[in-house]
Amino acid sequence: MPCINRNTIINLNYQKMKKIILSALLLASAVTFAQEESPLSISGSVDVYGTANFVDGAGTPGLLIANPQNANAFGLGMANVVLGYETEKAGFVADLAWGPRADDANMAGAINQLYAYYNVSDKLTVTAGQFNTFLGYEVISPAVNFNYSVSYLFNAGPFSHTGVKFDYAASEDLSFLLAVTNAHGISSADGNVTGDMQVGGQVGYKGQYLNIIYGATGANATNDDLYIDYTGGFNISESLYLGINAAYANSAEADSGYTGAALYLENSFSDSFALGLRPEFFQAKAAGVTGDVMALTLTANTSLTENLKVISEFRYDSSEDGLIEAFPTQESVSAITIAAVYSF
Repeated sequence: MPCINRNTIINLNYQKMKKIILSALLLASAVTFAQEESPLSISGSVDVYGTANFVDGAGTPGLLIANPQNANAFGLGMANVVLGYETEKAGFVADLAWGPRADDANMAGAINQLYAYYNVSDKLTVTAGQFNTFLGYEVISPAVNFNYSVSYLFNAGPFSHTGVKFDYAASEDLSFLLAVTNAHGISSADGNVTGDMQVGGQVGYKGQYLNIIYGATGANATNDDLYIDYTGGFNISESLYLGINAAYANSAEADSGYTGAALYLENSFSDSFALGLRPEFFQAKAAGVTGDVMALTLTANTSLTENLKVISEFRYDSSEDGLIEAFPTQESVSAITIAAVYSF
């Protein structure tokens, strides 16, 4: 048996270590390259909050949870995972969300959005499935909104649509949208057994959007509901932005609807800190009886890291008509909410 000295053993181990390190580097490079080249993308967010009001009893208006009258102390928002697959001509999006915030907005279990699309040309895209509404300034995910609580306009809906839409980009500044969908009150999980439908459209020009939807709101409900919505905004200065949302909804058959407007003043003091003010007026009509509510929301948005932000919010709601969400017997409610939102 040949004699193997200590130096030979060290040399053999060194060669093995070089091979292991080289293999690891090659594997890491291959994974990185695959991630960069892969048409599959994964993103999402999680959020939690703490809240308190200045009246007797629990509750905070505007928290997007199924029972905002129960909001108190600490609570969960939602966990959101968005899977996207995009090629040159087609792709899909599977937007899944779990938690109290998602339960209040999802139309089919954990599905927030689920659709496929096809790029007919550089200008025309056809999308089929369930997709978030093209109306309004705010969205379901708190990772995208500046405020944590949502406006009365957003809560009035619709949240999502199930059907087909056509997006046409006439130029960099001008765009058009046409949508044919189920009534937005019909869950995608149940299916449209009644055949109640809506048709909608959008004209966009330089970041300003005029939206219209007409049709039924739910199964065997009124079928003459009209929604007209304007959403837009302007850069007043390098740091100050003004967003606008104004909407009108009406059903002559039910003698009901709503009218409202909200402004979104947002000033960035640095890359990591911004302040925002959202004044809103909302008037609702039900069976010919109208009522008003006003809400003022002051929000501090602080980015602790590239992925983690803290939203600190003071909100004041006022109504003499019993329209304050979660507090129909109060004429005014003040609440403080602090939320942590992690995005990836």
